[in-house]
Amino acid sequence: MDTILNLLYKRKTEFIICGDININYMDRSNNRKTLDNLLATYNLINTVDFLTRIMDKSVTMKDNIFIDASRIYNIQPHINRLPNHDAQLITIKNFLAPSKKIDPHHIRIINNNTIAKFQLQLSWENWDDVFQQNDVNIKFNNLLNTYLRNYHSSLIKKERKLQHNKKQWLTNGIKISCNRKKELYLRSKLTNNQKTKEYYKRYCKILTKVIMAAKCLHFNESIRKSKNKIKST
Repeated sequence: MDTILNLLYKRKTEFIICGDININYMDRSNNRKTLDNLLATYNLINTVDFLTRIMDKSVTMKDNIFIDASRIYNIQPHINRLPNHDAQLITIKNFLAPSKKIDPHHIRIINNNTIAKFQLQLSWENWDDVFQQNDVNIKFNNLLNTYLRNYHSSLIKKERKLQHNKKQWLTNGIKISCNRKKELYLRSKLTNNQKTKEYYKRYCKILTKVIMAAKCLHFNESIRKSKNKIKST
């Protein structure tokens, strides 16, 4: 067991071990002491303090669950009368599920200054490794390497934090309608057809009413569920 735990151990790894360990915890045996000392090096403790196997002629406490010593837990037997080993139900009260890691989002900074820097760096290149090369493949690779080197050094990437969507009233249906509104706007600008222009205006009015209704429904629901009504309003 020590070999397996040592192989799996990482700084932020937390073990939970359960099963029939074939050591009776009713007895203060050397095997129990050895196992306890081994598990203590990984900050693990045994949790079962009741009989887990009751037979006509013997009772044992070999089934156990080992968890981190920092955990607050509640454990109880579950007698299902199917096997000769009773199950154990454990509830860990101070266990927090790890939050989902969000990968950083990067954008490339492209503006007049970075473009000018990129053009300036390209102008400083002598391109000898391109023009003096006879092999077409090598010539292309040298050209591409020079171009990309200047491109990445001039138009650098910057990490941008993704903002959570605060417009919770913005449903997929409203998003689709907004995209449709943009299409109608462009179409109305490129035509002199009065019906198309009037249809666009009616569409805008209906969409505005839908958005207002969605906002009212969302905020009313938020106020209804909030414990602090004044803060919510």
